[in-house]
Amino acid sequence: MQHNLARGAYFLALATLFTALLNALQKITGSTLSVVEIVFFRNLFSMPFVIAIALRGGLVLKTHHFGGHVIRSVVGLISMIMTVVAVTHLPLAEQQVLSYTQPLFLILLSIPFMHERPSVQRWVAVGVGFVGVIIVATGKGLLGAAHGTVPTWAYAVALGQGAVGALTTMQIRQLSATEKSTTIAMWQAILMTIATAAALPFVWQMPTRADVLCLIAVGAFAGIAQVLQTEAFASAQVSAIGPFAYCGLIWAALIGWLGFHEIPGVAMFIGGLLIIGSGLWMLRHERPQKQKVVLETESSSGA
Repeated sequence: MQHNLARGAYFLALATLFTALLNALQKITGSTLSVVEIVFFRNLFSMPFVIAIALRGGLVLKTHHFGGHVIRSVVGLISMIMTVVAVTHLPLAEQQVLSYTQPLFLILLSIPFMHERPSVQRWVAVGVGFVGVIIVATGKGLLGAAHGTVPTWAYAVALGQGAVGALTTMQIRQLSATEKSTTIAMWQAILMTIATAAALPFVWQMPTRADVLCLIAVGAFAGIAQVLQTEAFASAQVSAIGPFAYCGLIWAALIGWLGFHEIPGVAMFIGGLLIIGSGLWMLRHERPQKQKVVLETESSSGA
């Protein structure tokens, strides 16, 4: 760990830019190609970058928890599919804002799965965050009459993706107790590629030359984003650089405005501030809790 805040913040902000770009490309291809096809090429063309990361940390495929990797990959695949569906039907900025609900769902899921007891402050943060979700989902003035009405179910998909993403994060935490992060990443890439490849014959739609270039870029941008995120979290603590992950909203709003003529409305800004604010509040309280755990561990071992 280098503890270089400037380096970590720069790489994390850059990673969110590539994520926003790949979402824009998924939005373009999602209007003509099947979702499974897009996810297949995303995993396939991001594989070289995943292998590069794995080789740096020592490529290890041996595992005693293959079933855990399968479950984690299935859940991760569902999350990717929901993301493509959401960005295809929602403005990029709204989809990005709703993706920030993942920490809120992580708190809710930690109760039955991790037997944790969230503090009052965290419950307040969850409540404020979901008020923001309601404001974003019910504020219909974003696109205007020229672009039609955004389907209500698309908001449900985007919100569901936040919940599934939280479940994926929880599974990674559980696997990380015995598995290397590179092992988890490699098995995810392999299993997701195989699963979507098996489904391709049933959903295949012939891509145009432009589609092929977009799909290659989707995979490359996903891989680059993963490399940059890995470098970011290797440079500084998550609690220190975490707020820079919200730069993704800036990129999404700019790309949506310039590329798709999506003009964010007041409801999106108000709801987004509440969701992001709740996330920042939880990041702020993450470090003291970790320090408390360390102190308790040290005192227990001293006793």
